[in-house]
Amino acid sequence: MHLKAKSPVLLVWLVTFMLILNSLTAHAQTVTAGPDSARVATKTAAVNDSLRRTEKLLGWRVTRPQKAALLALVLPGSGQIYNHQYWKLPLVYGGLGGVGYGLFFYQSRYKEYVKGKNDFVDAQNAGSPITVDQLSGSEVKKERSIANVQRGIIFYRRNRDTFIAYTALVYGVTILDALVAAHLRDFDISEDLSMRMDPVLLPSSLRQPATGLAVTFTLK
Repeated sequence: MHLKAKSPVLLVWLVTFMLILNSLTAHAQTVTAGPDSARVATKTAAVNDSLRRTEKLLGWRVTRPQKAALLALVLPGSGQIYNHQYWKLPLVYGGLGGVGYGLFFYQSRYKEYVKGKNDFVDAQNAGSPITVDQLSGSEVKKERSIANVQRGIIFYRRNRDTFIAYTALVYGVTILDALVAAHLRDFDISEDLSMRMDPVLLPSSLRQPATGLAVTFTLK
């Protein structure tokens, strides 16, 4: 009897939580308000300058997002540490640990069944046929026929390959999360950065100026 893979449930759980965390990160931003447009322009310039800030990594000049992604690529979780998002580490290591365990489990069973089949074939070729319950491997011994052993090989190989893809996907999600979080790290949302309306006096052909409303859009 073969165990069914529960990897899709684990993967959906992990990716969903990572996306939620990214959304929380995107909305957990500093809100500031300036008294006039000059202050808004100053803060906008400061933010743009901080986004272009570079740091050294092994002698190379890289941006903060690049550094976070490279760190996460070399060591899973290090990108989150660099972004000071330590609360994401349980998700990173829990997700990688889950898919890593699944990969190890199915690879071990696959090797056990392959060895059992090879031993069976070798015994047949040597003129000393054996039964399945005489093969090595606790799980292989439980099979009733060599045909079941062959089906087990296919089953465990397929799930092993699936978990290889899942491991790569989760690994990629951790890198992408570090990259996006670093981009959003210095991002600033101000009340004056979208639209503001101010009363103004408009020149008129009459002696007294007319009152009006000025709508100002400020873009980063």
